[in-house]
Amino acid sequence: MTTIYDRITDIRGNLITIIAKGVKMGELGKIHRKSGQTTLASVLSIDGEKVTLQAFESPRGVSTGDKVSFLGRQMQTVSNESLFGRRLNGRGEPIDDGPKIMGKSVDIGQPSFNPVKRIVPHEMVNTNIPMIDVFNCLVKSQKIPIFSVAGEPYNPLLMRIANQTDADIVIIGGMGLRYDDYQAFVDNAEKSGSMEKTIMFVHKATDPAVECLLVPDMALACAEQFAVKDQNVLVLLTDMSAFADSIKEIMITMDQVPSNRGYPGSLYSDLASRYEKAVDIDGSGSITLISVTTMPGGDVTHPIPDNTGYITEGQFYLHGGRIDPFGSLSRLKQQVIGSVTREDHGDIANAQIRLYAESKKARERQSMGFRLSRWDQKLLEYSLLFEERMMNLEVNIPITEALNLGWKTLAECFDPHEVGIKQDLLSTYWPK
Repeated sequence: MTTIYDRITDIRGNLITIIAKGVKMGELGKIHRKSGQTTLASVLSIDGEKVTLQAFESPRGVSTGDKVSFLGRQMQTVSNESLFGRRLNGRGEPIDDGPKIMGKSVDIGQPSFNPVKRIVPHEMVNTNIPMIDVFNCLVKSQKIPIFSVAGEPYNPLLMRIANQTDADIVIIGGMGLRYDDYQAFVDNAEKSGSMEKTIMFVHKATDPAVECLLVPDMALACAEQFAVKDQNVLVLLTDMSAFADSIKEIMITMDQVPSNRGYPGSLYSDLASRYEKAVDIDGSGSITLISVTTMPGGDVTHPIPDNTGYITEGQFYLHGGRIDPFGSLSRLKQQVIGSVTREDHGDIANAQIRLYAESKKARERQSMGFRLSRWDQKLLEYSLLFEERMMNLEVNIPITEALNLGWKTLAECFDPHEVGIKQDLLSTYWPK
């Protein structure tokens, strides 16, 4: 028998406080208005018998005389093949004018996968982007963010990865998206032909903050159901800064004591509980997670990127429309370089980065008007080719072709003895 509570004591924004017993964190409730309409809400905090809920839509018109009932369950999502090509909001409801999603429901926000069933990452996820595949390999079950600033093409980069990845399923979780960004993801999936393996959970900038918090949980709960069925799932989340800002907004409304720069002290665990869903399951599938974190003012010490860096396994720095070869790092790349990929991978990648770093010094000497040596001239020529062939995000080539292109670029600018690569590899791979 469902208990009806009629003691609403406070209404502030989307937050509604009632007096109730036997309620659990995250449990769903229904606000029954006198007009006959109902509003769905989720339990955010419990203080004795004082229960605070966050409404999923504007509570305008709700009064202290309305009633609340609880559903005895948390937010749930459906995860089956009927989701392919579909677009849903943070509540798991279709926003693409398609039919209602049918199937078995699963709770979201559950604990991360049993560590006993996890295996050491050892397989590469191909993206056909040289700055990732050659220099900072993405490894199956890795969790890695794209650190960027507003205005950089991080969403187009995610779209390219979605189009070119060899993952079985791509799940996109959009948070705080403007309508044009949301539509760009839809248009890209349709144009590229990847829609049949893509699922989107979308929170637009005009949607309630609580839905923003649900998007990663929806996407990852869905991914887990496919992963245990031997599917390799790539989850793309953008933007985790919007996710953290939604937590901050709700915390301020609830008069909680803030921590660093106004964010709650729970920010680390709030982020980690989502990122730790990345997993390679023994005898089954995997979840690989790439997120976007926009750094306010480009400040990497801001609480969001700072906490993220402790949780994840490296980062891709995106600025100037390119992935920075110096700030970017994949801590798992050594698991695949030279073992899964070709034997020359590590040497050719290191040589290219080292020579590009030297070319930056040659550019400084050139800008200051110093006389350039023949070596400087070679470095400058090389830097232009490296940026065009490797750093350009429009380049779309598989890893083997990218390695060959690296050898070709070195051969066009340097003599074999100038690149610092072992003689046996030079004998095998140096272009004749």
